[in-house]
Amino acid sequence: MAELNQKQPETGKKKIRSKKLAPKVDLTAMVDLAFLLITFFMLTTSLNKPSRLDVVMPDNSPDKPLLLDERRVVSLLLSDKGVMWYHGDFNHPISKPEHTDLTEKGIRAVLNKMKLKIPSLANGKDMIVLIKPSKEACTNDVVQALDEMTKVNIKRYSISKISPDEEKLVLASL
Repeated sequence: MAELNQKQPETGKKKIRSKKLAPKVDLTAMVDLAFLLITFFMLTTSLNKPSRLDVVMPDNSPDKPLLLDERRVVSLLLSDKGVMWYHGDFNHPISKPEHTDLTEKGIRAVLNKMKLKIPSLANGKDMIVLIKPSKEACTNDVVQALDEMTKVNIKRYSISKISPDEEKLVLASL
């Protein structure tokens, strides 16, 4: 049993009186109540539920090649000097490669324009953006490109490897 005892202060001269005992406080009930409250709040509190991010990965089986409708694809070739973009397949582009920068007036304007144009070309399907950083591109360029995907509200995009031909095009244009 837990107790709280208080002693009477002692002084030099004492009067002769009957001794009074110090009051005793039993703390058992308070400790029991504290543990009951702790148990109650632990059982009734809901913790943060873990959230997850859905990631769609392509099928890597060798019998199914990944085919994209080239009318839906816009490729962004990132380098240290800016961004080069084209619409369609590299060997047969729908629009020829153009150079721009990672700003609101640059790549965001291009993405907004293509986002409006592609559904009419691809039977109402939305745009797919392939982000291809070159060896000269820095991490900040990739982050800015991903930020632009969020700002323009593009739902389908991927970071992929740049082909040697695309790398040559980027180096030749700068």
